[in-house]
Amino acid sequence: MQVRPHSIKSRPRFLAALVLVPCLAGCFASPGGESSSNGGQSGSRLRVALAFPPAENFSPYGADATLLSRLGVTEGLTALDANGAAAPALAESWRRENDRTWRFTLREATFQDGADVTPSAVAAALTRATKAKPAPAALAGVSLDAKADGDRGIRITTAAADPVLPMRLSSPSLAILSPKAYGEKGNPDPAGTATGPFEITKVNGGSVTLDRFDDYWGGRAQASGIDARFVKDGTARANAVRTGDIDIAEAIPVAQAATLDKATLKEAGTTRTTSLQLNTRTGPFKDPKLRAAARTAIDSSTIVKGVFEGYADPGAGIYGPAVTWAESKRVKPAGRAAAAEPDGQQITLATYDNRPELPETAQVVQQQLEKAGFKVKLEVREYSRLESDALAGKFDAFIGARNSLLDTGDPVGVLGSDYTCDGSYNLALLCDKTVDRAVAKADGTDGTGERQDAAMAAEAAILGTDAVVPLAHQQIIAGVSTKVRGVVLDPYERTLVGTGTRR
Repeated sequence: MQVRPHSIKSRPRFLAALVLVPCLAGCFASPGGESSSNGGQSGSRLRVALAFPPAENFSPYGADATLLSRLGVTEGLTALDANGAAAPALAESWRRENDRTWRFTLREATFQDGADVTPSAVAAALTRATKAKPAPAALAGVSLDAKADGDRGIRITTAAADPVLPMRLSSPSLAILSPKAYGEKGNPDPAGTATGPFEITKVNGGSVTLDRFDDYWGGRAQASGIDARFVKDGTARANAVRTGDIDIAEAIPVAQAATLDKATLKEAGTTRTTSLQLNTRTGPFKDPKLRAAARTAIDSSTIVKGVFEGYADPGAGIYGPAVTWAESKRVKPAGRAAAAEPDGQQITLATYDNRPELPETAQVVQQQLEKAGFKVKLEVREYSRLESDALAGKFDAFIGARNSLLDTGDPVGVLGSDYTCDGSYNLALLCDKTVDRAVAKADGTDGTGERQDAAMAAEAAILGTDAVVPLAHQQIIAGVSTKVRGVVLDPYERTLVGTGTRR
């Protein structure tokens, strides 16, 4: 039996679409995923296919952070619950002492190397993260000081008021590792030094082996371990599910969705948006009039229909429909430059092939830009071979998929990291005083509703520069064997395998 792609409009979104098998609404509060109510009986190893290989030797400070959290290796002081609010993880509770200071109380937990999770170890781990170069995206524009406070307490003071600090500390890039993880130089090694239900025991090029960590504070995992392979070819991932060679395959291409049996196809809402980033620092798109020409040339509805086959919505902004409050608060961009004639301007457009939809999207964008008068050279690489060049501004335009709530769960976080002068993941190389002021104002705003309003005002300022053109708001599509239970697909894409995932 095959599943037919249909309009995303007919599907429940975001929280209602979470694929948790089985799971209660609050299960994201435990980084281990589903509760292991049977005491974590010994089960089969899980075979998992991931789309992205580690780009930074499993450093928790960059893009590899989510690989670690998705495999159940790392966790932070907090997690995000099903409503996107901060929930207990290594910290069982916290309170705000004043505008700039929070005190977190640690639970009893053990590192995978046998050491206790102590306030001094946690403070040291957070201090290391603040000194990482480049800074983790969750710490973009944030200065914090962490100190041990008694037997179980951590006191964290920020240079400026940070009303979302508990959410910020849920970021995979702020995972807590044992002191043994940190050497004199370089990034920390999470193998056998994290706190999650699974520990890395072997890394071998295109694969990684993980064994169950029996002393995990959240209970023993039901699977005895994970054998994960990095398979960048999406068709190969789908085929592996069909043949039974893989139990769980992430990021199934939309072109392959119809070929999977309905029982093995899992979908969930996600806050991921595919966008066209334009290099505002050098090259043709330094001119805002040519950026406007690129924006007006794009028809995102064609991309959604032709490339994503209905498994997406047309690009509306940095935040898509899965961020359920965004549309009602969206502000129309103002002050956009008038579009100029491209007159055969040569540009280089780059993307990566780990997500099969992206090269297809790039081809459609290439055609649309050429129709508008640009000459477009398309460059496609594997992501780990592309990221550094993209961040260095070696391309005129870049198409990527970004989860807008991944780094902190806070809507303002992605704005600071991706679109401010000091942003650590600023692919558009945007440095605009108006944008920086709007993001800074949003970052300093307290109160959920007020912060959302400020975030949408900042989004409008960013869109007004035409540095980014939203193309499509996506869904998660995963292939899961009918023998597997407890896979966790969350909208932030931080979790995949938890304590209750089993075969």
